[in-house]
Amino acid sequence: MEKRRWYDKHKETRLALSLLKNLHRTIQDKLSDDIISVASAIKTVHRENDTAPLSIGLERVLGLYQTNKCRRWYDKTPNLSVAIKTISTLPESDYENIMEGICMSLKKED
Repeated sequence: MEKRRWYDKHKETRLALSLLKNLHRTIQDKLSDDIISVASAIKTVHRENDTAPLSIGLERVLGLYQTNKCRRWYDKTPNLSVAIKTISTLPESDYENIMEGICMSLKKED
């Protein structure tokens, strides 16, 4: 099966989004705040070290554009939508690390 979405390429990203989807809205909101804080800290480090990528890639730009259409389940959850948009603009390795961290954290909750 061909992966159409930019986040389908990474197993932990698919799993993290699946786990997030099944959480209560208040927990989603709290995690969203935490995700945004981590992403902001990473962006600050990249700016200070002048290591920010020149481009996030066409697939990610298209994904950001499509969030305005509110077609994905998380686009209808304002805080989570902002969190996903925020981390989607990070370098891929940072984004993947955050999603892996979410997976590990939420798997422990099961």
